[in-house]
Amino acid sequence: MRLKFRLLAALAAFSFLAGCSNTDLTDSGLNPKKFEADLDGGKTGLYTLRNGRGVEVCITNFGARIVSLRVPDRDGNFRDVVLGFDNIQDYINIPSDFGATIGRYANRIGNGRFELDGVEYDLPKNNFGHCLHGGPKGWQYSVFEVTDVKDTSIKLTLVSPDGDAGFPGKVTASIKYTLTGDNRIIMEYSASTDAPTVINMTNHSYFNLAGDPANHSIEDDCLWIRSDFITPVDNTFMTSGEILRVDDTPMDFRHVTRIGDQINEDYEQLVNGKGIDHNWILDNSGLITIRSAQVYCPESGIVLDVFTDQPGIQVYTGNFLDGTVKGKGGIAYPFRSAICMETQHYPDSPNKPDWPSVVLRPGERYRTVTIFAFSTKTE
Repeated sequence: MRLKFRLLAALAAFSFLAGCSNTDLTDSGLNPKKFEADLDGGKTGLYTLRNGRGVEVCITNFGARIVSLRVPDRDGNFRDVVLGFDNIQDYINIPSDFGATIGRYANRIGNGRFELDGVEYDLPKNNFGHCLHGGPKGWQYSVFEVTDVKDTSIKLTLVSPDGDAGFPGKVTASIKYTLTGDNRIIMEYSASTDAPTVINMTNHSYFNLAGDPANHSIEDDCLWIRSDFITPVDNTFMTSGEILRVDDTPMDFRHVTRIGDQINEDYEQLVNGKGIDHNWILDNSGLITIRSAQVYCPESGIVLDVFTDQPGIQVYTGNFLDGTVKGKGGIAYPFRSAICMETQHYPDSPNKPDWPSVVLRPGERYRTVTIFAFSTKTE
């Protein structure tokens, strides 16, 4: 009888510990159970990458999104430096691009239409008459299949059918996140198609390098961009095809500059963009080894360096955040509480034949890499 009691007690203890392990919180305080859902025939979940230095990246396969990202500040204290939600229902019910993989076409396509091989395609018009980020049902609202996951990497794959949001061709796309030992997040994008189409993928993480979006404005952060030119926009955020030099304008970030020292100037492009929401033409020769941009937070000492083989980067300074959306921990996200560094092709490239091509054809493979590298420095 005593042996039987001990056996039952051991089984009960095992069951209790197993139950606890299923609800263990991530280092950033997320509960993986809150990311489980059945949606559109797929299952959502939360996946955690960690390196030997204590850096943690949490990713959900709903939109292949970065949910949290803990990196050390100059004093060795860890801060979650991205905006997001702490449960899957908020991601489903509150439209946002927080941390998402964007496709088929990141940024805007003018008037929601383009022509390819003599055929005109009509797309959803979800932003001032234009198609933004693939429309209101872009890939950021799709359930990706987790096709490979390890301690420090995860690959997520999506099949986008022919005619998805009006785009031609069946596309199979993937994003692989790898967390390195030196605190870099490598994002490898890949896609193939069975018919001519256009594609432009990016990551849409909202960074607050102080880890305090409720109180820290990115106007206090410093920005550097390796670029002499922007593609200017009108008051509907659409590019005209013009290329504009940044010389003697508040769009010049060729030297490390406090964002708040320039973003509020009375300048047409800042008025049109409600702040910074522009594409810079990168002077990186398409080389992933050349640093393309940097954000530095003097408060925390955290530095984000951006490396990419893409020709452009859309910088967005959270101009439409207004405190009405509450994210992780119930924290409201106020005006300009984050900055996005979206590496990509230029906006409306399908309608700008003189710009780098975004056309993908059968037998070809779309491949591009972006790296977010984190470090610290003292004043």
